[in-house]
Amino acid sequence: MLEVEGLVAGYAGTPILRDISLRLDRGETVGLLGANNAGKTTLINSLSGIVTPMAGRIIFDGRDVTRATPMQRVEMGIIQVPEGRLVFPEMSVRENLLLGGFCDRARPLRPRQMEKVLALFPRLKERLSQPAGTLSGGEQQMLAIGRGLMAEARVLMLDEPSLGLSPLFVQYIFGIVDQLHKDGLTMLLVEQNLNLTLRHAQRCYVLERGHIAVEGAAEVVKNDPRTRQAYLGL
Repeated sequence: MLEVEGLVAGYAGTPILRDISLRLDRGETVGLLGANNAGKTTLINSLSGIVTPMAGRIIFDGRDVTRATPMQRVEMGIIQVPEGRLVFPEMSVRENLLLGGFCDRARPLRPRQMEKVLALFPRLKERLSQPAGTLSGGEQQMLAIGRGLMAEARVLMLDEPSLGLSPLFVQYIFGIVDQLHKDGLTMLLVEQNLNLTLRHAQRCYVLERGHIAVEGAAEVVKNDPRTRQAYLGL
């Protein structure tokens, strides 16, 4: 469904990622792991079109989208749920969700998607008229995921969904990840939390200093000594 070939990307002419190749198969949850400053956010921003690659290709559903704009990628169904949630604080929960379905492909389906999102997150249904900035961190993460689903995501990329959340909310959010996987959604789970990701992804890639150090089935990655080295520098 999504394939990256030989990607080089960075900022101001300085590469952060070097020769990255990976793939997401349809209906698969893939983990992208790595310590701070490993290049995870640069990679997800490259997939979203926020960062323009210096070299390499990004293929989505058989189509080269390397030079596609962020908006074009949203129209295709490549959706990012950003790190830190980035909800619109003064807009209501309802308005945030509706804004997620603004693209041409998703707009006619907003009523149906709204129903699905509110069934998935009943707490949001109770707070539809409430300003998003007054929600707790966990509720804002629900809203950010719901907003991504409103865009009729074909690939949903979750950037650090556990960041800053209580253990109870983390457990809830990853229960939602499992439910979306059962529903057949293709997901890229970008996380620093190694054990959490290994429990919920089928395959994983471990980034270390801008390159892929380990890749494979979650259990293989878990037991590979290079995974520990990438995280601890040992």
